[in-house]
Amino acid sequence: MMSFVSLLLVGILFHATQAEQLTKCEVFRELKDLKGYGGVSLPEWVCTTFHTSGYDTQAIVQNNDSTEYGLFQINNKIWCKDDQNPHSSNICNISCDKFLDDDLTDDIMCVKKILDARALRGLYHVSYQWL
Repeated sequence: MMSFVSLLLVGILFHATQAEQLTKCEVFRELKDLKGYGGVSLPEWVCTTFHTSGYDTQAIVQNNDSTEYGLFQINNKIWCKDDQNPHSSNICNISCDKFLDDDLTDDIMCVKKILDARALRGLYHVSYQWL
């Protein structure tokens, strides 16, 4: 009986620390700090994350010469660093695998840096391939 309880607790705790597929309502709540940032409305953020990652915090997409990570599909060539692209500019100063958990704090901080950098270059429009 004791091992069953221990196993149950490990299973519950393991699930709680893993990344997850969020619902539309959860994404809406999680991204409230981005409301209006860079002129992008909260519904636009929700729509963008759906089309980039399907609300999946563990989404990884391999392209020819780069990889995109997490809910926002942040690219490893410029914004984060991983083993595949050790010469990344790493502007967000973060390991790309940090974008694969369910803590979106660092993801949002990096997205704000991306938007700020794009605003400086006059690229205000958010598209599905914006990162």
